[in-house]
Amino acid sequence: MDHAPFLDRALAIVPRDDTYIAERVSGRLPAFLRGTYYLNGPARFARGPVKYDHWLDGDGLVCAVAFGGEDGVRITHRFVRTRKLSEEEAADRAIYRTFGTAFPGDRLNRGVALESPANISVYPFAGTLLAFGEQGLPSELDPIALETRGLFTFRGALTDVTPFSAHPKRDAATGELINFGVSFSAAHPMLNVYSFAADGTLNWRRRLPLDAPRTIHDFAVTARHIAFYASPYVLDAAAIVRRGRTVMDALSWRPELGTRLLVLSRETGNVIASIPLGGCYSLHVVNGFDDGADLVVDVIEYERPIYEQYRVMPELFTGVGRGRPVRYLAGADGVVHRRAAIAYSHAPDFPTTDPHDASRAYTEFWMLGISATGQPGRKFFDELVHADWSRPDRPDVYRDAAGRFFAGEPAVVSDPSGREAPVLICPMCDAEHGRTVVAIFPARDVARGPVASVELRNPLPPLFHSYFVTS
Repeated sequence: MDHAPFLDRALAIVPRDDTYIAERVSGRLPAFLRGTYYLNGPARFARGPVKYDHWLDGDGLVCAVAFGGEDGVRITHRFVRTRKLSEEEAADRAIYRTFGTAFPGDRLNRGVALESPANISVYPFAGTLLAFGEQGLPSELDPIALETRGLFTFRGALTDVTPFSAHPKRDAATGELINFGVSFSAAHPMLNVYSFAADGTLNWRRRLPLDAPRTIHDFAVTARHIAFYASPYVLDAAAIVRRGRTVMDALSWRPELGTRLLVLSRETGNVIASIPLGGCYSLHVVNGFDDGADLVVDVIEYERPIYEQYRVMPELFTGVGRGRPVRYLAGADGVVHRRAAIAYSHAPDFPTTDPHDASRAYTEFWMLGISATGQPGRKFFDELVHADWSRPDRPDVYRDAAGRFFAGEPAVVSDPSGREAPVLICPMCDAEHGRTVVAIFPARDVARGPVASVELRNPLPPLFHSYFVTS
């Protein structure tokens, strides 16, 4: 059964670079909604005769929705002009192997790594805007025009093959940026952890040995700790370099290795504890914070990896399993003392919190879900969820109609004065009619549905991660 009718139409959209003032705004946009909602994700899945198999393969497209301007809501979207995109456009053919697609004669960056399509996430840092891929350095963008300026090397401290993840964490008070990357050597796998000052200068870098080349996509940072949910999802780098495999085909699920919570000192980057957590998988972290001497880490947890559900395009999530937001409380003794879960299991993903709650004790967060989880057939994200750790059995859920999907990570925006309730921004795709809107929901009552929306002149395919920058 097809639970995501017309999804193929949505994924086939290849938008052109554009900037304009939105002509169709419905409902009331709150006066405090002033700033830019950024969104990044894959948006082109074919080049010449090569058609990409995996959702992570597409070239990165960044969209900016700027609220609060005198002339209205300004929309800008541009492809990230990576080396991959520029060379393939000039040649009018696919050149580089991607995460899930290999083809005769394809190339790797320096023969050892994927050439990043910069298609995962977007973050402001050091006075500029950075677009990240799954591994590798980010591309620097103009924050307004979204024009690509080139690779951001952190003042020359890193190179284009430095392992670097797509989910850095920024300290709002100090401007410090913390990130990591995995070196996937079979003999000596390493976890690289970095700290950068607000101007992009490297503060320190640590290289920590891993027991296996585990893939890690996200992590948590608190006032005193850096924490990694290290699943037993292992990458055989030699299969990529020597045998022409894709990253997807070089991954293997090794539950016998077990999952571990790796805890580091934020001050020094040194390992404090390695705590066994069983044998589950997590792609995204919700948040983390210190609770006295204890550490709290909240993740979206699955029984097995999710990347296999990202192919073959456009037949996505055909066998997606259930997952839950899970909270782990680890003591200073290196033992998990409590595990709690939210009563929502519809393959949740793309979790987000109020930016003011990052690395702090909090209760509320938001995420997307797939209503037909557990049923056979193609599916996609059609539920928007507001969850609260203080009432874990009562999630607040909005489900969209058939043929309509949520098209990217939501972002919550609060009224600085506190007079109005916060709102949630989330893109929505009407695949049947070829429309994309950026919808505004009451953040604490998403089941009510959108109270305002901005329609884009040009529809966009479903994208990945977002970030809201307040004016």
